[in-house]
Amino acid sequence: MSRRRVGIASGVGLHARPAALLAKSAAAQPVSVTIAKVTDGDAGEPVDAASVLGLMGLGVEHGDEVELGAADSEEADSVLDELVALLSTDLDAEPAS
Repeated sequence: MSRRRVGIASGVGLHARPAALLAKSAAAQPVSVTIAKVTDGDAGEPVDAASVLGLMGLGVEHGDEVELGAADSEEADSVLDELVALLSTDLDAEPAS
């Protein structure tokens, strides 16, 4: 399994809008992606990154670290890199006009 860790940049963590944007992006990927909250260096129980309720249930706040995972495949690394880049931005910010 390929894994990446990233800190959450969104000011409100993974709530409402940021969770919906991440879930939509994860669902559009060619591989299934999981996400787990990292506490004291250890990843917790992973949930489906395409599930808004699963994401919100993690209780991830601004600055928390999460671990993304995807089954090893040709696409896994690029999928995880794309989602890391997404989480590294403030998903709660208003989009530029």
